[in-house]
Amino acid sequence: MSIRKRLTLILLSMMVLTCFLALVKGYQKSMHHGESLLDDELKIVAGVLIEQPLALSTDAVQVSNNSAQLLYQIWQNNNLLSGSSSLTNNQISFSEGFQTANVAGQRMRVFVMSKNTRKIIVAEPMAKRFELAEAVILSAMLPMLWAVPLLAIFISFFVKYALAPLTRLSKQLASRQANDFTPINWQVTDEEIKPVINRLNDLFKRVETAYLRERFFASDAAHELRTPLSSLKINVHNLANKQSNLQDHQELQAMSQGINRLSNIVEQMLILGRTQPEQWQRQFSEQSVLTITQQVVSEQYDKIDEKNQTISLEGDDFVINGDEFTLTTLIANLLSNAIKYTPDNGQIIIKLVSGNDGFSWQIDDSGAGMTEEQKERIFNRFYRVGGDQHPSGEQGAGLGMAIVQHIIAIYGASIHLANSPLGGLTVKVTFTGVKSD
Repeated sequence: MSIRKRLTLILLSMMVLTCFLALVKGYQKSMHHGESLLDDELKIVAGVLIEQPLALSTDAVQVSNNSAQLLYQIWQNNNLLSGSSSLTNNQISFSEGFQTANVAGQRMRVFVMSKNTRKIIVAEPMAKRFELAEAVILSAMLPMLWAVPLLAIFISFFVKYALAPLTRLSKQLASRQANDFTPINWQVTDEEIKPVINRLNDLFKRVETAYLRERFFASDAAHELRTPLSSLKINVHNLANKQSNLQDHQELQAMSQGINRLSNIVEQMLILGRTQPEQWQRQFSEQSVLTITQQVVSEQYDKIDEKNQTISLEGDDFVINGDEFTLTTLIANLLSNAIKYTPDNGQIIIKLVSGNDGFSWQIDDSGAGMTEEQKERIFNRFYRVGGDQHPSGEQGAGLGMAIVQHIIAIYGASIHLANSPLGGLTVKVTFTGVKSD
């Protein structure tokens, strides 16, 4: 939930709670004042009735009062002179003053006044008092309740206005390129925003320093190592040709394998340094994924044939807006891993799949597969499943999947690892925004 919505809801909740408490308090006050006024009214009515010139007669005067808003009895010397029709048949014995009792089938407020030989009983339904209190409080609170939606609009508007600097900062950060570490040049007067901008500018500076140090060190070191490694390769090859002793020849062969491994690490480091999204997206063009896959398979077919593995390519071609080098590197790394970790006489299947979520390039192998922990770590640099103690005995630098992840970021694609029906690993790369051929 956004800060704007949260603040609006909090303020509205506080306002509604305040209105509710005011309503309860107002109801209580209205009841108290209403009771005082109506009690005074009963006293006045009793005072008027007690002065009425009524003579004692055989039949009491009965007054019909269907609304039952006010009931009374006038007694003299224990004889009923007059009263409401619902009360004339019963003499009600109450002490003088106010009391609340059940009279004529309902709860009533009763007032008794005596003067000389005359006694007046006046009763009023309690419901009348509640209705009066409700009418008073509703008339006072209803305008406030109607104002709540209008206040909600005003609160939402002013909260949005107050948070406008944060919205502007968010949009400015969202529009930045991944390699843009320039400071935010924005003069603000809000005391809450100033430290945020200062901290961000400081963070940009530190991240830029670390980014450049890592990027250029790896690429420069790899580039500088290329020349001496090439020279070592040539010298080892020449020495191997001159050696007649088998043991010396084996030592040179082991040295040659070590140099080849080191050369592979250097090449992978150079590729890793070059796979930056903004660098490649400028030169994108339409690429056939099927054609690139066939080309990569043909380049690595000698390794497949050497291990007597079977490989198949299934599905229909699709075209992606991309770069041939990065796509070739992506597919080559994934295929190379499948070849390495699939045993002799194993099986590899490559599929081009279309679905609701886009078009996918998928590879299945019959290797040993991975645990969930290994799947989580596989994209870390220099991490290898099982290290050099892997049952396959294959050598590697542990950079292939890190490069794959970099290329995935270039295309805004996604990669998913799962257990393969063949017994090994399934790697599925899904591209969005592509078109079928």
